[in-house]
Amino acid sequence: MTESVDTRVDLGGIALRNPVLTASGTFGYGTEFAPFMDLAALGGFVAKSLTLEPRSGNPPPRIAETPSGMLNAISIENIGVEAFLGERLPELPADVVVIASCFGTDPGNYAELAERLSASPRVAGIEINASCPHVKSGGIEFGQDPRLLGELVERVRAVTPKPLLVKLSPNVTRIDDMARVCEASGADAICLINAVQAMEVDVESRRPVLSNVLGGLSGPAIRPIALRMVWQAAQAVSIPICGVGGIITPEDAVKFMLCGATAVQVGTANYLNPAVGREVAEGIAAYAARHGFPRVADLTGALRLPGAP
Repeated sequence: MTESVDTRVDLGGIALRNPVLTASGTFGYGTEFAPFMDLAALGGFVAKSLTLEPRSGNPPPRIAETPSGMLNAISIENIGVEAFLGERLPELPADVVVIASCFGTDPGNYAELAERLSASPRVAGIEINASCPHVKSGGIEFGQDPRLLGELVERVRAVTPKPLLVKLSPNVTRIDDMARVCEASGADAICLINAVQAMEVDVESRRPVLSNVLGGLSGPAIRPIALRMVWQAAQAVSIPICGVGGIITPEDAVKFMLCGATAVQVGTANYLNPAVGREVAEGIAAYAARHGFPRVADLTGALRLPGAP
């Protein structure tokens, strides 16, 4: 029955075989998950955020479990852009859609990264990580200031012909304003949300559980926040939205699409079940078939509001 459903979607110029991506920072560089599933079963994946040079991140402890979620302060540990392009990217199957995530401390860093990554035909699109909640310099600074965010997107837009996605921070007052800035500055799509800035305390030691003190909360605990922000952003912009935050089941993903998302990213759930992305994709198609939608793309924005027929 699901074979009759068209699972294809277009995310800001990136053609996806289905609407499920894996979120940056939760799926490594793709090669780590290849033993557990056929990567081509996903719509694609967003690689771990890259910096110009290799980065070691924060010292441990930098990850902790929380009720219905996970707290982390990895701080963009990565192998650097050259190692990614020269070593990891060539190891991936040719039919896997790869979106590269960029992180920097100033717009020039981001632009240089985007330019290098755009030279590779294997990179289908660029995601600007403008929202990391646990890095002391860069990232969230851009995601919380409309002027800085606009300058960042414009700077990257000027150097890449690739589809450009911007991952937004939930740690703002008006997500619709930030979404409008991205659209006006040349973004092809927006992704939201990144982790929610948070902290946890060990009462016996009277210390924060993370060496960085603050971290990013992800997992099911943040899903209602993410759904609210996707809904608000969808009312504000016409560019596609990729919904992220606490997706564990196909039904979770469908909720994001009903609220206006064209595609979704599965993050923390990858740590529990390496094959969850494939299962979510199959489940979305099954939902569409069961409810009479010939295309999964028809789920986008199909939420029934109170009082509507």
